[in-house]
Amino acid sequence: MQANQLTTYTRGDLMISSPDESVVLKLASLAIAVAPTATPSQIPAIGEVWPGEGGVSGGLFPGDGKPYYLIVPTGADAEAELQWGGYREELDGAKSAHGGPSNTADLVETDTTYPAAQFCSSFERDGHKDFYLMSRREASFLEITLGDKDVFSKAYHWTSTQYSANLAFSMAFVDGWIYYSVKNDERLVRPVRRRFI
Repeated sequence: MQANQLTTYTRGDLMISSPDESVVLKLASLAIAVAPTATPSQIPAIGEVWPGEGGVSGGLFPGDGKPYYLIVPTGADAEAELQWGGYREELDGAKSAHGGPSNTADLVETDTTYPAAQFCSSFERDGHKDFYLMSRREASFLEITLGDKDVFSKAYHWTSTQYSANLAFSMAFVDGWIYYSVKNDERLVRPVRRRFI
């Protein structure tokens, strides 16, 4: 009688062995697909570039149930002065105080033009394509964490949170206040992305 042959897969500290090759292949493919998590020592200080993540660390935002780091790109290509769009139209979506990605998706997926959200959703950096227009709570958080670090221009910036048919929230990176601004006014726009740990 011949002993069972083991199939083994190793990667770093991970080792998977089984007499059933299909089990090893399935588990190995799952292991490869899992994104590595960052340890606290790999997380840059607030305002410092996070290599490979598309920008600087904006800090750990508590989120709406699950914390995540906000990543803010810098440079001339990461900022534009645009209208919010959709003046006199109250969109059913884009009213979340926390949900920047869902607000942005609601704005981009309509027939109306929303330049601020479209700019952010089409932004790419370091291979990441998941940028969006920050929500009003994310903007307030970033004003606290990055407001004195010269990451944001000292001006009004649009958020993705709509207030009414004529107004949307903007964050003043001058004095730290959230305001209602007329949607067809031009304000600065800065994309952000989330990094879950």
